[in-house]
Amino acid sequence: MAARDRDRFSTATRLRLLGEQTAARVYRSQTKRQARRSRLTGRAALLALVLCSMIVALAYPMRQYVSQRAEISDLQRQQEQARQRVEQLRDLKARWQDDAYAEQQIRRRLHYVMPGETGYVVVDPGAARQSRADLRAAHRPWYTNVWDGVDKSDASDQ
Repeated sequence: MAARDRDRFSTATRLRLLGEQTAARVYRSQTKRQARRSRLTGRAALLALVLCSMIVALAYPMRQYVSQRAEISDLQRQQEQARQRVEQLRDLKARWQDDAYAEQQIRRRLHYVMPGETGYVVVDPGAARQSRADLRAAHRPWYTNVWDGVDKSDASDQ
């Protein structure tokens, strides 16, 4: 027993015990770290990578789908407007087929009168001022009159 007690208190024995305790602590801390790291495994990383690549791969087709649906709705709206315009033109054509409507439009637009009727034209006071300006135009060079006509037609378009 004396040899056992001596071994128990010897420096080599103490160092060996300290080494074993330290190794046990290191082993425990490594297992704890591994437990913390094990939450994100290789499979989870691969799954995340696959999901991200699928999202990226589907983003462009979804954008195309949405833009094409918007284009289709615009074309349908234009088609409906064209149908309405065709209906208006058919109605107008049918009206022009009626002799009474054609006569009414001819009288209104061309100032025609039937034989035996007296036609009157009401002159706008603003138009009388314009005719006086036209009298002044007779004393100017012809190219000035042409240029003024171009300016007036451009102003009427706006």
